[in-house]
Parts: sequence; C-alpha cells; structure tokens
Amino acid sequence: MLSVGLTGGIACGKSTVADMFVRKGAYLIDFDVLAHEVQKPGRAAWERVVSYFGDDILLPDKSINRDKLAKIVFYNPEKLNSLNQIVHPYTFLEWHDHLEKIASRDKNAIIIAAIPLLFEVKSQHLFDVTVLVLASREEQLSRLKLRNGLTREDAQKRIDSQMSLEQKKKLADIVIDNENSLLHTEAKVDEVWQKLVSMERNAGRVKRV
Repeated sequence: MLSVGLTGGIACGKSTVADMFVRKGAYLIDFDVLAHEVQKPGRAAWERVVSYFGDDILLPDKSINRDKLAKIVFYNPEKLNSLNQIVHPYTFLEWHDHLEKIASRDKNAIIIAAIPLLFEVKSQHLFDVTVLVLASREEQLSRLKLRNGLTREDAQKRIDSQMSLEQKKKLADIVIDNENSLLHTEAKVDEVWQKLVSMERNAGRVKRV
C-alpha cells in the first residue's frame, strides 16, 4: 500500500488531478467530503463549531451554512485557525478509518488523500509521499471568481488565507503544474502515476523481505 497526500492551492485543480489518478486505478479519500460528514448536525464536530460560532451560522435544517461560515473565517485568520483546529482532528480520524478499510481489501492499493491544507496543518509526515498541484495566482483568481461567483477581493482573501504556493513547493515531494492544457496535465499525471506504482512495488518488496 502507498499513502499519498495530494494538495494544492485553492482553485489550482486538485480535484481534476485527483480524478485523473482515480481513472488510473487509485483510491480517493476526499478531505472536503470527510469535513462535510463530520460537521453534519448532531455530530461532535458540528456541536463544537456551533458552540464556537453560534446558531447564526445554521440553516433552518440545522446544517451549517458553509457560505456564511466561509465569509466569517476568510476575513479573520484567528477564527479560521480555530475552525481548522476543531474540524481537522475529526476529519483525520475518518481518513484513518477509510484508509484501513481500503488496505484490508487491497494490500497493493495506492490511496490518494486530497487535502487542501496538508502543509498548513503540518500533516505531511502521515503520508509516504506528497504531491502538490499548482497554477499561477492569476489563474487561481480567474477560476475562483468563475467557480464561486466571488469578487476579486474575496477571491484574493481566500487565496491569501492559505500558505503560499512557493512555500508549499519547498515541502512537496512531487509537483504537478496545472497551468496549461488538460492534455499537458494528464501527461504529467501519467508520469507521476508510474512513479507511484514503482514506489508501491518497491515498498512491498521491502516489507516481504
């Protein structure tokens, strides 16, 4: 088994790259999905988030209004940090459960964990290898404005709330540039996939010895 931490700046195309790896045979654990799960009404993370931010962030069905919460935390680094400290421990517990279930079914699995804040929460040591997806700041701004309907100022706030891509490049084991065409990205993903397959096979030989 090979555990891969896949990250990237906001709107750099991490999900697109993750889907490409899945089509090649990887298993995917999406931390955004896990974060939504642990913040469902009545769960421990939900209770702590509501306790910290108040009932004003809730929709009529008691679920968290993610747009409203985002507007609060992306303009307040202290509150963003508090939110991450609440949610991430529960999310990593869910990830570990998924990881064990996949490994029990497929001992040679290559498992991609898509984690937006992998380096921010200093969790790279939990993975065999880390992969960073990047694009230029202008490309991030353009994609984020189009995808989320944000103003340029709001898009900049969200980008600036994360560690810079230059810092992330220094921490990542592998970098995938998603600035150009999908064909270019697919070619790079194929190259990286072959490397991951080789790493998993070599790890398996070491374990058998």
